[in-house]
Amino acid sequence: MVEPIRWGILGASAFARKDMAPAIHAARGAEFVALATSSPDKAEGFRAFCPSLRLHDGYDALLADPAIDAVYIPLPNHLHVEWSLKALEAGKHVLCEKPMAMAAGEYDALIAARDASGRFATEAYMIVHHPQWQRARALYEDGAIGRLIHVEGLFGYDNADAPGNVRNRPETGGGGIPDIGVYTYGCTRWLTGEEPVEITHADVDFENGVDVLARVSARFPSFSAHWVNSMRMHPCQEMTFVGSEGIIKLTAPFNPARFATARLEVQRNAHGRAGAAAVTEERFPGVDHYILQVEAFGDHVRNGAPYPWHLEDARGTQAVIDAVFAKARGAGG
Repeated sequence: MVEPIRWGILGASAFARKDMAPAIHAARGAEFVALATSSPDKAEGFRAFCPSLRLHDGYDALLADPAIDAVYIPLPNHLHVEWSLKALEAGKHVLCEKPMAMAAGEYDALIAARDASGRFATEAYMIVHHPQWQRARALYEDGAIGRLIHVEGLFGYDNADAPGNVRNRPETGGGGIPDIGVYTYGCTRWLTGEEPVEITHADVDFENGVDVLARVSARFPSFSAHWVNSMRMHPCQEMTFVGSEGIIKLTAPFNPARFATARLEVQRNAHGRAGAAAVTEERFPGVDHYILQVEAFGDHVRNGAPYPWHLEDARGTQAVIDAVFAKARGAGG
């Protein structure tokens, strides 16, 4: 019998309680054994599904626990690098929420620490584990839509009524782009394998020092892209890849379990330019990409199995974010 990866979580965030801790608890080859929090009240929500959970009253205490193999870090963005480095120094594998750093250059220390420690560390970019994205990438690579010409990405929600939320606070690394721009930018990079050569347009609205609406255009080596991300709009999400011979569209690409059933649509002209488009649809109900992420992490740690998202991938997306902010501020944003 394979020994499970024993997980600890740094911090009792709502997201960890609702999504990642249950995923760790449910994942094959994983065991959720410890939580670090100074608030026993917050721990009760975790113990509801994991009664044997061991509590530590500080992050350092959990990292010193020899019974922990890996840690999940759901802390506010500005703390990610610090505690990821401490976890690697303590000999733990690390899965850290996105964005794992606040500037591309900060990934250099993380990559160096990963390599020196011999432990696995990566960003919790769960969408690449979902079968809808793996299918979309396979279709693209097989030439299902011909030559890619343009990408449209949309991801938004409204949290204007929560001014104290970390996403609305500049001192905690808040903002819509760090929170959800990582998805529209990162999935474009991941599916196509290309990096943008230029951010051609960045119209960004700021409130209280954080971006709340960003309309961004980019030029890639072989296609163009336009992304809209906002924390001040009705919930929405969609990714569309338009090619010379067809279209791939994902209608719940980022958090399908909450937004809608994952649906991948392919439109192709079956009879040439004058013919009617043929549309095929694939649905992926009941898939939990958080569980798949934990299982893939464990398979990589134990067996060296391929893993679809590394620190270098996260660094590339952060470089895009850095360029977007530079363009916006250079244009007076």
